Amino acid sequence: MSDTRATAQTVRYRERLWVPWWWWLPGLGLAALIAYEVTLGVRSLPTWLPFAVLLPVAAAVLLWFSKTELRIVGNSASDIELWVGPAHLPVSVIARSAEVPQSAKSAALGRQLDPAAYVVHRPWVGPMVLLVLDDPDDPTPYWLVSSRHPDRVLAALSGSPTN
Repeated sequence: MSDTRATAQTVRYRERLWVPWWWWLPGLGLAALIAYEVTLGVRSLPTWLPFAVLLPVAAAVLLWFSKTELRIVGNSASDIELWVGPAHLPVSVIARSAEVPQSAKSAALGRQLDPAAYVVHRPWVGPMVLLVLDDPDDPTPYWLVSSRHPDRVLAALSGSPTN
C-alpha cells in the first residue's frame, strides 16, 4: 500500500512575489544599452545579435527574481501547510503568528534577527509575516516571509477562507 495521500490538497492561498512592473523598464533599458555598446565595439557582429541575446537574458533574470511562490494548502484545519519555494511548514508547529509592517521590517531583519531563523525576504515586497515555531525537533525559532497580503496569509493559516 502506498503512503501517498489519496486526495489532492486544496490550495487555500497562493501568492507569487513578482518584481514590480516598473522594474522591467530599467531592466530591459539597461540590456538594450549594453547591447548597443556591444554593437559599437564589435563591428563584426550582426547589429541584431546583441539585442537578441541580452534582452531575453534581462527578461529571464526578472522572471527568475519573481519565481518565489507562497502557498497555503490543506483540506482540513489539521493538515494545513505553508509552502514558500521548496520549504514547507505544517501549521501544527506554529505557536504564534503576526504581521510585520513595512515600517518594522528593517528592525526585524536587522539587529533583532535570529541567525537560525528561516527568512524569505524580497526587498520589493513591503510587509512580512512572522511565524514563531514551537517544535523541539527543529532548531529554527521562527519564519520571516515576505508577503504583499499578510492578513490573507494569516487568515488562511488559521483556517479561515480567503479571497
